[in-house]
Amino acid sequence: MALVLANTLGAKIAEFPIPNWLALPFNVIVSPLVWILNFVLVGFGNEPLSYAFFNIIHVSVGILTVPLMFLVIDVVHESLGKEVSKEFIKVGMFSMLVMIGITVISVMLPPAERFMAMNDSYSSIFGTTIRMAIASILAFYVSQMNDIWTFHLLRHATAGKYYWLRKNLSTFIGELLDSTIFMFVAFYHPANFPAPIVIKLIIPYFIFKMMFAILDTPFSYLAVKWMRDGMVKEGMLVAEKEAK
Repeated sequence: MALVLANTLGAKIAEFPIPNWLALPFNVIVSPLVWILNFVLVGFGNEPLSYAFFNIIHVSVGILTVPLMFLVIDVVHESLGKEVSKEFIKVGMFSMLVMIGITVISVMLPPAERFMAMNDSYSSIFGTTIRMAIASILAFYVSQMNDIWTFHLLRHATAGKYYWLRKNLSTFIGELLDSTIFMFVAFYHPANFPAPIVIKLIIPYFIFKMMFAILDTPFSYLAVKWMRDGMVKEGMLVAEKEAK
């Protein structure tokens, strides 16, 4: 569901101001990262990022669904294991392919005469290019599979402890891969969108994804508890039936 929403709603770019008292601590936290990026960007002759990064937010609404995808995979992995998590990835890939295929066909079909006046708006909202579709699919698959691999590795390294650490570290790495792969595959062009410009696009999205991942950690604990409680109850019911 989150994957489909990301691709259908993500075309809208939201812009809204943040109160100074709320923006300031976040600006301070990310300032070292902004400094490093500005050193690279200015070196390539590009405009630097603003240190008042959080004062005015410019971001695609599709970003709201990405942390949810990583949250679901981590909760499933913690509760049901790596192989079940991979099955979720396969279902997500299939759903995305079906959605993109149906969307492309729907946009290409000739409009009825009474719909002609609205067809351009329809196409601009739901139209997608092959390049964007490939970028979306590739970014999703690589980032989610890496999330599973990293989470599994950290789970063994911590003997199943420190779920908050495993969840966030694996998510941060996966989200960086997701943003990087999508932006480069979708937009990179040596003349129009060189690497420094693409990096400038990646950073805001990666920062927001990390913030959402941190904020949803308590909900992740609740989800894991809910799933495990359900598994225990289901096991008790099965045991009772077998006893009869």
